[in-house]
Amino acid sequence: MNVKTYLVTGGLGFIGSNFIRHILTHQSHIGIVNLDKMTYAGNPVNLKEFEGHERYRFVKGDICDRDLVDDIFSRQKPAVVVNFAAESHVDRSIEDAAGFIKTDIEGVWNLLEKSRTYGLEKFIQISTDEVYGAITEGAADENYPLKPSNPYSASKAGGDRLAFSYFVTYGMPVIVTRASNNYGPFQYPEKLIPLFITNALEDRKLPVYGDGRQRRDWLHVVDHCEAIQYIIEKGAEGETYNIAGNCEKVNLDVTEMILDILKKPKDLISYVKDRPGHDRRYSLDANKLFALGWKPGRNFEEGLRETVEWYVKNDRWWRKIKSGEFREYYKKHYSWRLEDKE
Repeated sequence: MNVKTYLVTGGLGFIGSNFIRHILTHQSHIGIVNLDKMTYAGNPVNLKEFEGHERYRFVKGDICDRDLVDDIFSRQKPAVVVNFAAESHVDRSIEDAAGFIKTDIEGVWNLLEKSRTYGLEKFIQISTDEVYGAITEGAADENYPLKPSNPYSASKAGGDRLAFSYFVTYGMPVIVTRASNNYGPFQYPEKLIPLFITNALEDRKLPVYGDGRQRRDWLHVVDHCEAIQYIIEKGAEGETYNIAGNCEKVNLDVTEMILDILKKPKDLISYVKDRPGHDRRYSLDANKLFALGWKPGRNFEEGLRETVEWYVKNDRWWRKIKSGEFREYYKKHYSWRLEDKE
C-alpha cells in the first residue's frame, strides 16, 4: 500500500498532536513527518505512544529554517502540508510581538515558498476566529472583514492572507481554516479551560479577566481534527472554511461549570484586571463547512466533563509542565533530526 506523507508543523502542540494522533489512528494510508521547534508549548510526551511508529517521524526544527524545510521537502516529498506551527498566546504577544511576527508570517512564507518549489496536493493554513476581531452581534462568515485587535491575531491574519495570496498568484492548492476556541486533552495549561482545571485541582485561585462575561464558541479538539481531515479530502482550493463548535458560552459560566464538576467552591474565582484589547465576543458562521457535509459531533457539557477527567487522571503530565520539569527531559531525550532516524 502506498503511504501518502503529510508534513505537520507544530505537531507537538495541543491541536497538532491531537491531529497526528487522529491521523495515525484512523488513516492507515497516511504517514506523518512532524516538524516542531519545541518551544515551551511543544511537549514530546503528547505523542510518546507513537515513538518508533512506522508511519511517524519527528524533526526538531523551526519552520523559518530554510535549509531544514528544503531538506524535508526534497527527501520526504510531502503531498500535504498542515501548518499548525504558531505562537498563539495573546498575553505573550502583548508582552513581546517579535516571535509572533517571525513564526506566524515569516514561517508561513518559508513553507509556502518550499511548497511552491516542490509541488503538493494541498497546503492547509490553520488560522483562527480571532482574525475577525470582536463580533458584537450575529456571526462572522468567511467573507466578514478581518479586524484583528492584538499582535497575535494580527500575525495570524497576516499568515492567513499570505497563504491565500499564493493561491491567487501562483495557483498553489491552498485552503485556510479558521476555528473557534478549542478544548480537550493535552492543552497547555495557560489557556482558560486547562488553567482553571489545574488551578482548581491545586486549590489555587482561578483568575477571571474583568467581569468574566466574554463569550466564546467552544470546539472540541477532536472535532477540529476531524474537520481538518474532512477539508483536506473535500474542501475546494482557494477557499476559507470556518470551523465552529456551535456552542457559545460565557467565560464565567464555563469557569463555574469546571468548579461544579470538580466539586470546588466558587470562592476560588478571582476577578483580575482585564487585558488590553480583550475582545468581548467571538462567533463563527460555519454554514459553508456544514453544507459541505461536516458538523461537530461532541456535546460541550459531556466534552468538558471528559476533559476535566483527563486532567485529573493525567496529573503527572500537567504538573511537570507547571513545574518546568518536562523541559529538561525533552532536552535530553528529543534532539534528533530526520537523518538520525534513517
